[in-house]
This record gives sequence, C-alpha cells and structure tokens, in this order.
Amino acid sequence: MTPDEKAKAKLEKLESKVDSAKKKLALERQKQQKADRKIETRKKILLGSYYLAEFKKDPELEKKVLAKMETFLTRDHDRAVFDLPPLPKEGGQ
Repeated sequence: MTPDEKAKAKLEKLESKVDSAKKKLALERQKQQKADRKIETRKKILLGSYYLAEFKKDPELEKKVLAKMETFLTRDHDRAVFDLPPLPKEGGQ
C-alpha cells in the first residue's frame, strides 16, 4: 500500500467514525426530546387532575378557569371538551 493509499484509508476510517458519532448524537438527542415530552405530558396530566379536583371544591375557581379557557382554546374540538361554543369563522361565515 502506498503512502497516498494509506492516507486515503485513514481519512475514510476517520470519516466513518465521524458519521457514526453523528448518528449516535442524533439518536441521543431524539431520546432526550422524547423524555422531555414525556415529562411535559405528565405535568399537564397532573395539573389537569389537580384543577379537576379543585373544581369540585370551588365552583368559582372553575368559572374563572373556564373564562380563561374561553380565550385560550382556539380549536373547536378542544372547546367542545369544555362545553364552549365554537369560535366564529373568519370572514363572518
């Protein structure tokens, strides 16, 4: 093997290691993002459970939160979950 061939082989081997490291890094990032989403979802569930329990004790709190939800929820199927009317369609239709 000539020195030039050795150098090319070494470069190919290093490029292969770099590609492998990039793939591992991407996989680890995906795993972390999935774990983060899982934690966020769990927080939402727990927070929702808390408020649902509090609503039974304090109907005024429920009214206040639903008033906030009136402006927060923009999709009709989400609004329906809270018995809120659909938003008017743009263009007055």
